[in-house]
Amino acid sequence: MKNISSVVIVGRTNVGKSTLFNRMSADVKSITHDETGVTRDFLSDVVTWKNVSFELQDTGGISLQPSKDVILEHVRQQALELIKAADVVLLVVDGTVGIVPEDRDLSKMIHKLGKQVILVVNKADCKITASNMHEFERLGHSIIMEVSAQHGPGCDELQDEILTLLPKHKSVVEQPAAFKIVLLGKPNVGKSSLINQLLRQERMIVNDQPGTTREAISERLSFYKADIQITDTPGIRRKRGVTEPLEQMMTKSSFKAVENADIVLLLVDVSQGEISDQELKLAFFVLEKHKSLIMLFNKYDLLENDEYAAQRLESSLEKYPQLTKRAVRMNISCKSGKNIGKIMSVVQEVWERHSQTFPNEDISALLVGAIREKPLYHKTMPLTVYKAKQVATAPITIVMIVNQPQWFEDSQLAFFENVMRKKYDLRGVPVRILTRKR
Repeated sequence: MKNISSVVIVGRTNVGKSTLFNRMSADVKSITHDETGVTRDFLSDVVTWKNVSFELQDTGGISLQPSKDVILEHVRQQALELIKAADVVLLVVDGTVGIVPEDRDLSKMIHKLGKQVILVVNKADCKITASNMHEFERLGHSIIMEVSAQHGPGCDELQDEILTLLPKHKSVVEQPAAFKIVLLGKPNVGKSSLINQLLRQERMIVNDQPGTTREAISERLSFYKADIQITDTPGIRRKRGVTEPLEQMMTKSSFKAVENADIVLLLVDVSQGEISDQELKLAFFVLEKHKSLIMLFNKYDLLENDEYAAQRLESSLEKYPQLTKRAVRMNISCKSGKNIGKIMSVVQEVWERHSQTFPNEDISALLVGAIREKPLYHKTMPLTVYKAKQVATAPITIVMIVNQPQWFEDSQLAFFENVMRKKYDLRGVPVRILTRKR
């Protein structure tokens, strides 16, 4: 992506910024909730409207007054930087409320910066908004547009107006990501710290408070000339601990990110010499979704001088051979930086295995030969494989033509998967084996 215009959505809290972002964005979705201050890290997506593309950015609710709250201050500073760098600013206000002091302060600040501004009066579908419109003219913006971010009226016209303000010399070359990575883990395990180190910028808010990251946030990074999408996700607690509606939405956001990923980096805090039940559940969830899995054992440096804790960790892992055989493991330390520089090299290796192809004649000979050497039965009836072929990559997907597909249950399919893993280097990558009747 090169030389692309930026359009930033700003406004005080709870005026509908995230709802407007969701209306305009095709792929990235911001969490919307009545609770104030839901959006923290800014979201961005490339929006294409009438064959013109621009980067749309959704910011957290902004105040011009510094906050003693570290997280709120970071949100404020982040939003201010985005405004300064923007080509077009969408200043969103609540039409049902009218002008409040925070709206005036934001408006004055944007005027001083000399930005191209569209004053977006949200909730135009409410009758009271029409009677408040004369108030918004006092803010001194030449372009005022009424929209309903929730229901859609006015949003198409808003995007038409945005196109008239974009710099004509800026264009976009949008290439799809070569592959997608997602960081997953419990709250406060170090995901945001790690993604900042991988991106080499302070993209994510890092704080000791659990639940700092509330949405799945994606960014692009280049590695070996490959354009890769990497996504940080909210921490996932045990199901019975997730009670608030906002946290339920955060968890849903994380799981959706995994569904869309190719490779999952599961960050595990091993400082206590064990892997938790929740982390095991997350690992097996990733495997069930046929995603490549790299387990990053964070704070492993704390075990280097604690032989008992290190042995306890290894013993706990030995109970799950199906996990250790199918996942790649790395020992890292986000705090000291140990092995952080090696992560992307391992990711690249896993991707190459995840997306590899095999000659169909070799696959067929391997799997047909395996069942001849070791016959399998359904009750007393023999299972027969006539031929096999690869039909997809990422994940590797094999279709076997067989006598009775319903006879090939999980244990039988696992047999063929193990045959493939013994023959080929498939560390960390899933293999899907499907059956079809001859």
